[in-house]
Amino acid sequence: MRTMQKQDNPRSVMRDAADTPCWVINGRFLTQQITGVQRYAREIVQNLDELLSQNKDIGARLKLHLVTPGGEVPDMQAITCRQSNFLSGHLWDQLVLPWYGGDKILSLGNFGPLAARSHVVCIHDANTFLESESYSGTFGLVYRSLLPLIGRRARRVATVSEFSARMLEKFGVCSADKIFIAPNGHEHVLRWDLRLAKLPMLKEISRPYVLLLGSKAKHKNIGVILDGAGALDAAGLDIVVVGASSKIFADDTVKTETPNVRYTGYVGDNELAALYAGALCLCFPSKTEGFGIPLLEAMTSGCPVISSNAASLTEVGGDAALYVPPDDSKGWIDCIIALSKDHNLRTSLIVKGRQRAVFFSWKKSAQIYLHELLNLR
Repeated sequence: MRTMQKQDNPRSVMRDAADTPCWVINGRFLTQQITGVQRYAREIVQNLDELLSQNKDIGARLKLHLVTPGGEVPDMQAITCRQSNFLSGHLWDQLVLPWYGGDKILSLGNFGPLAARSHVVCIHDANTFLESESYSGTFGLVYRSLLPLIGRRARRVATVSEFSARMLEKFGVCSADKIFIAPNGHEHVLRWDLRLAKLPMLKEISRPYVLLLGSKAKHKNIGVILDGAGALDAAGLDIVVVGASSKIFADDTVKTETPNVRYTGYVGDNELAALYAGALCLCFPSKTEGFGIPLLEAMTSGCPVISSNAASLTEVGGDAALYVPPDDSKGWIDCIIALSKDHNLRTSLIVKGRQRAVFFSWKKSAQIYLHELLNLR
């Protein structure tokens, strides 16, 4: 990582040959904590850079520039990096970025400048419409108000699944003819190193455990598993809950204080790698997801998956996961206990999961973005 120097002339970003498309990438995601949206943006940008550096023909036909509102940015081979130290957040999106970006801007984190005439934006989901009670009043209102404005003014709208595409159309965020799909990928998991994990809890767990990823957001639905903690305890199973609270979510009091439930809070990638590797399975009972990247991460890590059958999750998991309706508490507990007793089933899910995960590639999705940018003039 390196910190870029402030540029004296923002408009110099766009001074390339007149016949060469020049796009500015909205780098605000680099100032945010890494969750699913930020990981998506980082991986797409990194893979765009690799594709441009490896293919001189494409590099000659398309110029990309990454602009960030302060902080650090990744080292790039083909993408030029710029740093702006004036304003931040949505004000930076709307007032500063257009000054750097001119007409052509790529935003990978749901929002971007309304003023850009050629704006390609990735809107990951319609969760604030589908599960409004999951979010704080202010956050939900802002998203439900601004996303349709962003979507209607954009030239093209990326999203991460067929389900999300249908929902964006359903809730009037944008028309179907604007949408293209560029899913999440799995390759980032291959860079994780569980040997570097620093999580004391890993040494304290002596029984098989179910891994539960979630925050206090209601649509994550972790209560359906925690309600069965006693039954899992009787079956000799622990539950490890990973995830931190966030001010964007509405308050939810779901928290079970039983001896077999452990809470890690937010963990780093290497710690997550170790948790996946040691788990009996990942349980993912969400009621809605734009994609559901934990399924890919688990499958890549050799961790069997039990998932909700809602939203995009069957689209991601295919035949490599077990599915339970999100509100079927008994069904979840029965499925977990059955898996714990069936070594052959668990082995089969591990094999199928690794095969399934490779279909979802950051490089493939970056190629989809390149195609879109090259064909927008």
